[in-house]
Amino acid sequence: MNRRPQFLSKSKLMSARQCPKRLYLEIHRPDLVRFSAAAEFAFAVGDSVGEVARDIYGSADSELIPYAGGLGHALRKSRRLISEGPRFPIFEATLQHDGVLVRIDALLPYRDRWQIVEVKASTTTKEDHLYDCAIQCWVFRGLGYPLQECALAHVDNRFVYEGSGDYNGLLIEEDITEEVDRMADLVPAWVSDARKVARGREPDIDVGTQCFSPHECPFVSHCWPMDTEFPLLNLGGGVRKDKLAALVADGVSDVRDIPAQDLNDRQRRIQKVCRDGKAELLPAAADFVASLEFPRYYLDFETIMPAVPVFAGTRPYETLPVQWSCHYEADRDSLDHAEFLDLSGDPPMRRLAESLIRALGHSGPVLTYSPYEERMINGLIERFPDLAEALRGILKRLTDLLPIVRENYYHPAMQGSWSIKAVLPTIGSDLDYKKLEEIQDGTQASAAYLEAINPATPAPRKAELKKRLLDYCRQDTLAMVHVLRFLATA
Repeated sequence: MNRRPQFLSKSKLMSARQCPKRLYLEIHRPDLVRFSAAAEFAFAVGDSVGEVARDIYGSADSELIPYAGGLGHALRKSRRLISEGPRFPIFEATLQHDGVLVRIDALLPYRDRWQIVEVKASTTTKEDHLYDCAIQCWVFRGLGYPLQECALAHVDNRFVYEGSGDYNGLLIEEDITEEVDRMADLVPAWVSDARKVARGREPDIDVGTQCFSPHECPFVSHCWPMDTEFPLLNLGGGVRKDKLAALVADGVSDVRDIPAQDLNDRQRRIQKVCRDGKAELLPAAADFVASLEFPRYYLDFETIMPAVPVFAGTRPYETLPVQWSCHYEADRDSLDHAEFLDLSGDPPMRRLAESLIRALGHSGPVLTYSPYEERMINGLIERFPDLAEALRGILKRLTDLLPIVRENYYHPAMQGSWSIKAVLPTIGSDLDYKKLEEIQDGTQASAAYLEAINPATPAPRKAELKKRLLDYCRQDTLAMVHVLRFLATA
């Protein structure tokens, strides 16, 4: 086993600040890494903001240091360009000082000195961003390069995109030189501590809130006790991570073994069902179903929330509905389906709203599986005042199935979750999200939509994505039909 890495990258030093054990595992047990789909999507969001930043800060003679040619090539080219003096912007400069490796998002000429700009996809400056920049500045100055200032550029969520690819104003730049300078003397100690961890044995560190802050650690499933039928992390019911960590420290690893006084009413119910080993379905569920008149509509939206707006008149991270699916029952013996998806690349929100109004008619409950659809319709009302009356009519008919299921049904296999994906396998349904190709959750659907409307996406790929988006959203509303019919059996 390699007991010492050739370099300590900035990201590894940041991992060590979150938890030394994370650093150790990244170096010696990378096979244990498990990034969630949300984390992977966050990486892609960061890349998209970085691309726009290069357009904002760049010039005709800017240089982007490619990493494809290998680390050695990137280091040599970066040193050469910086040593020639501040003449033009340099992006992704790769530098190494005293065994610490960094890549700098943007190096900008500032008279006879340089400005470091670190680009983040967040909408505020956070404490870990300052540590991140302090490491970069320490490396840059350690190599003897003249630094005028260090700035952090983050997304301005008040920015309204006017179209035509003009993103000037998307980023807010904050001078953080003073904060970074105050940390400068601390960096060598961070590096020294990280090296000790990298050379030593796996640290014995209890699980805790550091497993989820400032980012969820990709080794959670390794460090938390998971080799039991009902792991604590699957308790649900709004439990706090510090409370779970305290239980682990007390030797508790299974939901069934948690002392009753440490649980709220919902968690005690979860525990009881897990101990009994059989599902609980209360009669009130059937009473609810019987109270619903026909026609019945089952509605689900898919949305995007891009950091870099794609439609004129929208803001960063604004949640925009771009697709809907609706199964509907005219009576007990019928089931039909309608849907909307526009991949032309034009803003789809108005056509989506108009098609929704037509499809949902004027009467009958509109069933959803969270308050999300209500929020999206309210957003459409704000965006299109002329459609407000019809959309408010739909709002009045919305009925959220999630609280009904949560109060009346629990199965041990749901592992603390009442998401429709957790419920569906426990009710005898033949629907299986794992059988869907490529798109199995909302995050993947959002990424697929953005890929599909990208003009650079080839037509065959676009057609493939369209089919998969329709299949996924259609399954969401068909799943609600299955859940409601199951509740009727209570």
